[in-house]
Amino acid sequence: MPKLGYFFCRHTHTVAQALLGQVLVFGSYQGIITETEAYRRQDDEASHAFRGMTPRASIMFGRPGMSDVYSIYGKYYCLNIVTGPEGEPGAVLIRSIRLINSPNIPIIGPGRVCRTLGITTAHNGLDLTTQDDFYVAWGQSNGLFQATPRIGIRKAIDKPWRFTEA
Repeated sequence: MPKLGYFFCRHTHTVAQALLGQVLVFGSYQGIITETEAYRRQDDEASHAFRGMTPRASIMFGRPGMSDVYSIYGKYYCLNIVTGPEGEPGAVLIRSIRLINSPNIPIIGPGRVCRTLGITTAHNGLDLTTQDDFYVAWGQSNGLFQATPRIGIRKAIDKPWRFTEA
């Protein structure tokens, strides 16, 4: 499958919408991305980068296309993909996928996506534009999506920055 390169060097919301229908490849798994959430620094209290450059948020200030894998509740992992120009923090959370090398099994929830595929913090900081076994490839998006408020967070819950296939 052809990988996406320049794709991530755009506005976070544009990337979050455009990722719908694309294929997340991790090892032998391939899943169509069906739900995303956008996070950025400037006006987003829910973003890890809201308070600026911290050890936790530093990856979001880096090169677009990098994996940002982090732990929540001490037992689940989530996958963000860094977006936008370097130095302007943004990332897209992969909330759900539909496996295509299984009988179209939906994996709903960012923790379940990582648990099912085996993504852990050992996969943090990888360049998804150059990896051979962890990347996003072109899929078949119809370009249609729904924007809703983000879920599973306590701050900035009013922002309609969660995107799902329509």
